[in-house]
Amino acid sequence: MTEFQTPVSGTSDDTGTSRPSVLFVCVHNAGRSQMAAGFLTHLSGGRIEVRSAGSQPADQINPSAVEAMAEAGIDIIAETPKILTDDAVKASDVVITMGCGDECPYFPGKRYEDWVLEDPAGKGVESVRPIRDEIRTRIEQLISELLPAEASAHP
Repeated sequence: MTEFQTPVSGTSDDTGTSRPSVLFVCVHNAGRSQMAAGFLTHLSGGRIEVRSAGSQPADQINPSAVEAMAEAGIDIIAETPKILTDDAVKASDVVITMGCGDECPYFPGKRYEDWVLEDPAGKGVESVRPIRDEIRTRIEQLISELLPAEASAHP
């Protein structure tokens, strides 16, 4: 995993409270990035702003990713692949790429990570489950880094 660390400043929500913002990027925005966004939204309970996008978005979410996430109790069926924009990167504190490499724009002051994960495209749910589980583990670690006081308060 390649990681470029910078401080996370956060964005303000409707209550004026600052919360960190994360953008997940993969080529098609149909599998890995959607599973990551689903886990982060669910596990952070809204304490982290979550976005996902792709450099070449697919027409729909990978059905095996939808099924694997449903098994974990997270519904991503209503999500749609979105195009990666400079604005999405600028609005995020942390940008996590999952296979788009240098197609992701770079802006100073952002924290960038590259998560090397197998692509679930064209795979059945049996093959997607281990990818899903690896993503969940990384999301749990990310939450502990972005919300350290809360993570230590909740054993």
